[in-house]
Amino acid sequence: MIKNEFVGYGSISNLERLLRIYHPKRVFLVTGRKSYNEHISEYLSDVLSNFNFSRFCDFETNPKLSDIERGIQMMNSREHDIVVCVGGGSVIDAAKTINVLAANKRSSKDYVSGKSKIQNKGKTLIAIPTTSGSGSEATSFSVVYMGKKKYSLEHKFIFPDYSIIDPVLTEKLPKDITAVSGMDALSQAIESYWSVNSTNESKKYAREAIKLIVRSLNGAVNHPNLENRLDMAKGAHLAGKAINISKTTAPHAISYAMTSHFGIPHGHAVALTLGDVLVHNAGIAHDDYADKRGSNYVKKTLNEICTFLDSKDESAAKRKINALMSSIGLKTRLSQFGISTRAIRKIANKVNNQRLKNNPRLITKQDIIGFLNH
Repeated sequence: MIKNEFVGYGSISNLERLLRIYHPKRVFLVTGRKSYNEHISEYLSDVLSNFNFSRFCDFETNPKLSDIERGIQMMNSREHDIVVCVGGGSVIDAAKTINVLAANKRSSKDYVSGKSKIQNKGKTLIAIPTTSGSGSEATSFSVVYMGKKKYSLEHKFIFPDYSIIDPVLTEKLPKDITAVSGMDALSQAIESYWSVNSTNESKKYAREAIKLIVRSLNGAVNHPNLENRLDMAKGAHLAGKAINISKTTAPHAISYAMTSHFGIPHGHAVALTLGDVLVHNAGIAHDDYADKRGSNYVKKTLNEICTFLDSKDESAAKRKINALMSSIGLKTRLSQFGISTRAIRKIANKVNNQRLKNNPRLITKQDIIGFLNH
């Protein structure tokens, strides 16, 4: 019996087994431009040498619609019958988007903008993350940019058929990528736990992810070993499974403009407001909650998050988050990037309202400006 996910050292060996089971005429391989050649190909070259494949890597870190359309054109130019993606969140998002849109006949823009609905499933897709961050291998949505605006595609047909999470693929990551991807995973787990869409299942995944990441991220960045890299791989995957149910909330909603307009890496951008939003949410009152389960439920949830962070209250939890960021070499305030007051207002005006609505406490534009000015 084939399992849908394979987690742990040595799990990359399952790629050859899956390819031999499906016996594809041609594999559509989606990878990063440099990272694959520099860090990853040695683990896959022997397996892929036994199969015909086309490699697509012509896209930016945050895939744009034009990137996706080039991928669709390449995929449809030959008879590809399975998709393998190997890389970080952007690589996996690009592959998921290309795969599903190549199987649907209207213009890509119509699907991304929501004008048309996805009707057809793409080819069998095997997702292999090389960072412990986005959890994209465990979600049914993907991110595409049109201009500087971020759009989310969401459909059950986007979900990968298989995921292979082998920490060996993260061993050559630069420290800064390990740091920002790890903070993305931690943010996803914390946001998932307090999301208005959380369930018992999503909270179980999120709780396990928070504990794994908090105990291991500093070590994975500064003193990497087999144990902390495995913890991070598991934690990021669990965080992905959590947000697949609950979706992300305010820190993600605020982050996208920081990335698209000012080039702050996604995981770092999200983490910059995580502590402030945690404190804000903990201050919930009876007249400003957005979670239908009520303010007392939200307060209980925030208290539990503080416990997972080994903190006595929300202020201590914020300090814990900021201390972790500092310990792995990340700035903790937007002001440290030299971003002006005018630019901060621009970020506040570009918030993703779809994600903001998932936050358990209402947030105003002035609240957002306050977070960004801290």
